[in-house]
Amino acid sequence: MIQKIKASLKEAQKALENLLADETMLARIKSASEILIETFQKNGRAFSCGNGGSMSDAMHFAEELTGRYRQNRPGFPAIAISDPSHLTCVANDFGYEQVFSRYLESQGGQGDCLLAISTSGKSPNVLKAIETARSLGMKVIALTGKSGSEMESRSDVCICTPGGSFADRVQELHIKVLHILIEMVERHFHPENYE
Repeated sequence: MIQKIKASLKEAQKALENLLADETMLARIKSASEILIETFQKNGRAFSCGNGGSMSDAMHFAEELTGRYRQNRPGFPAIAISDPSHLTCVANDFGYEQVFSRYLESQGGQGDCLLAISTSGKSPNVLKAIETARSLGMKVIALTGKSGSEMESRSDVCICTPGGSFADRVQELHIKVLHILIEMVERHFHPENYE
């Protein structure tokens, strides 16, 4: 069993090393950070969405911004589209494909941004959210695990972190990217937290 545990950790390590060596993705992470910084500079809001584990990541991203990441500082306006009453209402009345887009129609607007997360890059409700965000004049950051997905062509910045054969490695890299994005926002607005 120890060998299997070591193999799992080595696979995760290799996935992280691959991301670290990917200059294109590093540049995209930088660009995504700049979109978030510009959004908050202009008093915009960051929305996030995803399904399953990606919803958990979307919620984690929003709470780290509204609450606290490493040090105390004022909160940033971030919202994960995860309200159960909204999700079940829209899924029942309009269909699950519209659970995120319908929320953006009522809450999002010019100057806001959307962080859209899908390990496959083809979740219909996430793609619909991207389409709606673009129609509202919002910037879109996509986080996926499949290169060449529809998310890539529809977003302002698409960060792709292929981690292996299964979604769990992709999600592990996603949380690394999300933490880096939050750190870059904090470093910009609150450099005193990093002295």
